[in-house]
Amino acid sequence: MSEKPRTLLIVEDDPALQKQMRWALDKYEVVTAEDRESALAQVRRHEPAVATIDLGLPPHPDDSTEGFALLNDILRAAPNTKVIVVTGQGDRSNAVKAIASGAYDFCVKPFEPDVLELIVERAFRLSDLQDEVRRLQSQVSGRGGLVTRDPSMLKVVQTIEKVADTNATVLLLGESGTGKELLARAVHDASERASQRFVAINCAAIPENLLESELFGYERGAFTGAAKQTLGKFEYAHKGTLFLDEIGDLPGALQAKMLRFLQNRVVERLGGREEIPVDVRIVCATHQDLRSLIAQGRFREDLFYRLSEIVLDVPPLRERIGDASLLAHHFVRRFADEHKRGSVSLHPDALDAIEKFPWPGNVRELENRTKRAVIMLEGNVLHASDFGLDVVEAEPELLNLRHVRDHAEKQAVVRAVSRANGNVSKAAEMLGVSRPTLYDLISRHELKFARATTNGDTQEG
Repeated sequence: MSEKPRTLLIVEDDPALQKQMRWALDKYEVVTAEDRESALAQVRRHEPAVATIDLGLPPHPDDSTEGFALLNDILRAAPNTKVIVVTGQGDRSNAVKAIASGAYDFCVKPFEPDVLELIVERAFRLSDLQDEVRRLQSQVSGRGGLVTRDPSMLKVVQTIEKVADTNATVLLLGESGTGKELLARAVHDASERASQRFVAINCAAIPENLLESELFGYERGAFTGAAKQTLGKFEYAHKGTLFLDEIGDLPGALQAKMLRFLQNRVVERLGGREEIPVDVRIVCATHQDLRSLIAQGRFREDLFYRLSEIVLDVPPLRERIGDASLLAHHFVRRFADEHKRGSVSLHPDALDAIEKFPWPGNVRELENRTKRAVIMLEGNVLHASDFGLDVVEAEPELLNLRHVRDHAEKQAVVRAVSRANGNVSKAAEMLGVSRPTLYDLISRHELKFARATTNGDTQEG
């Protein structure tokens, strides 16, 4: 699975024991150290995937002070390194404390070579798996930071790829927090305008009397306080992309000016008479029902048709199959890196709660809860309680038996692949089926998520 050298660091100040460990673990690329300083030098030089450290190290070989200090140093310098602490028979309390502090596992002296090799091999396998997960998730995130395996979201991504290099106006519809601005950025990043500015403005966040000057700019003396000529967002985004969030809140007078711009591609600053040509791609978003606003006389129908050359419906997180757990893994890794928390994982009860929670605040709520959970975490494993979630059993939809079976089978496949972070072998093991059977299920249910995680294990999907 991993092509990098399987480097193992052994930190042991007893020459005889160090030699015995090297002999027992000679299948790996072994480097050694005798104290904290030399161990840290080896970590920086070799970046070992796994390290075994004796808790009793000089200059305090009779207590665990130096060993715990080294454990913390390694987890700060190389948070992905799996640390196995080696401790005496009567010192299990320190072993438990080390696990709570971030160690992967422990081994008791005197040890059986086979037992030590088994513990080390398990650590390497976990390291390999996490490397693969990071690689897969970086590929899933490759389109403007988008993270999804849901078929309906993948269709949105495919549409973006088709229209990105055109000048068609894009309208994004969806609930608050679903990631509409991220999708707007994806349109920009995939277009020929990517090297130019992406300018965003929230039409609902700026008072009506200021919004016009923000969008169209103004000349010196146009109003009290207008001390100099100022470009508006349209001009500032020239040659790039202008993202108008919450376009449904655009006041009526500005709707007319917006329509004129879309027809003529020129702007007039407040207090000015000159028509200024502007080359800009318009992407809009709203959580409101624009057709309903049109019926109420609150939104111009002719403007709606100008804005909706390409319409993308962004589904809420509760309707995206498998995305909640996938995004949770992504956010945990990101915030653990940002806040230097080392390797943090999700407990199965957290994944269950995340998958069953309706997420009224959508992706934004999941992101915020995950950030808070990682910051407040004591240890390395996030539970449902860390997210402030209770597991709620969803009421099954009343369908005929064939539909119930097909629906349950599809949900099980998607959740297993999401939990396995794209590793088909692991997902098949979770489901209790063979890899060929799982590939058949993916094909039968027309699941497309495998294309978002292209590696040797999932490319066939």
